[in-house]
Amino acid sequence: MHTFFLDGSAYSTPRDLHAALKSMMALPDYYGMNADALYDCLSDLPEPVHLRIVSPGEGDVAHSLSTVCAVVRDLGGTVKEIGK
Repeated sequence: MHTFFLDGSAYSTPRDLHAALKSMMALPDYYGMNADALYDCLSDLPEPVHLRIVSPGEGDVAHSLSTVCAVVRDLGGTVKEIGK
């Protein structure tokens, strides 16, 4: 099982969020830094991803994180908000 913790308040832009996802999930260099690319990369994994959200962040980052969560759920993973 792959579980990742995300704190949306730690990112200034959606691109920062996707860069963090790329790093922590060891996504390939060709990762396109968007929800469609995330779906493609995560769908290749043998097990679903599980996210634990410390904070959703604000504005565009919160919107992007919400989309990331939808991708994870669509692929059979779980998302839980754990708060600070």
